Amino acid sequence: MGPVSIRKMFGGAGVYADGLMFGLIAGDVLHLKVDDALKAELTQEGSGPFVWEPQNGPRKGEKVDLGYWRLPEGALDDPDEAVTWARKALAVARAKAAAKAPRRKRKN
Repeated sequence: MGPVSIRKMFGGAGVYADGLMFGLIAGDVLHLKVDDALKAELTQEGSGPFVWEPQNGPRKGEKVDLGYWRLPEGALDDPDEAVTWARKALAVARAKAAAKAPRRKRKN
């Protein structure tokens, strides 16, 4: 998986590898970046989404799903399982970054 770094942000922290955020720590809980497939796997493990509730501004009181889900309970005591989930979340982050990357125009 390579080196992992943690950066403070918005009262929590982002978890990064290869310059990509694949995890979010909020309230002492690790949440992982998900796509539909990983969300389905995490649902089977009893996990759930991180939901942000803005305290002010135009979205005050709204519940916003940021696309991160809790690390399953079983992984908290099993470092190998935790790394497996982290690798899956990093793969999601890589795929989403690749989809957002600007495409070069072809010359005719």
